Amino acid sequence: MSDIFPKWTNRLPIYVIVGGILVGTAVTAGIWYYFTPKYTRVGYAPKQPVAFSHEIHAGQLGLDCRYCHSHVEKSWFSNVPATATCINCHGPTKGGILKEDPRLALVRESAATGEPIPWKQVHKVPDYVFFNHSVHVNRGISCVECHGEVHKMDEVVHAKPLSMAFCLECHRNPEDHVRPLEHITNLEWTQSEEQQKAFGKEFVAHAKIHASQNCSACHR
Repeated sequence: MSDIFPKWTNRLPIYVIVGGILVGTAVTAGIWYYFTPKYTRVGYAPKQPVAFSHEIHAGQLGLDCRYCHSHVEKSWFSNVPATATCINCHGPTKGGILKEDPRLALVRESAATGEPIPWKQVHKVPDYVFFNHSVHVNRGISCVECHGEVHKMDEVVHAKPLSMAFCLECHRNPEDHVRPLEHITNLEWTQSEEQQKAFGKEFVAHAKIHASQNCSACHR
């Protein structure tokens, strides 16, 4: 057999095993690093059934986020507004805004039939993560912290990673992220670094916010 196959072929199984280990390690490392919300979710902007512009409604018109997402202060989830909320402004009655505009045909159809508009979910965390909107909103965490500058988005984009590292950064240093409750939905609100430090420490102490890193608080 040695006349047919060179001697180095005896080491071929070892080469295959070592190569497989190296390739497997590289693939695992790549998946571990890149298959995270930062790379798989950030930038996601699905085409919605109705072209609703947050830039116009929340930005130019200055509508409060809570007008449409009315459950955010009292529920674990931020509700998608019902068609009735849209009809409040775009209804068929006299004075209805764009009441005959073809872009709102699906809104009028939904109002007439009772079938909800099939909005597509943009922001999402893994199924094993429990996130309570009301707890965060009522503890000084603004919409912009997790959703980005939505009031500047024509189409909503998944702007922040919402990964474990992202959440832990806030949980470890809550004083850097909280703001006065009256400015929770004022997405343009800012203050200097010095003011943030002074306010943050006082607010966190008064609200009894702890830098919790207890896994069971979010992982159910």
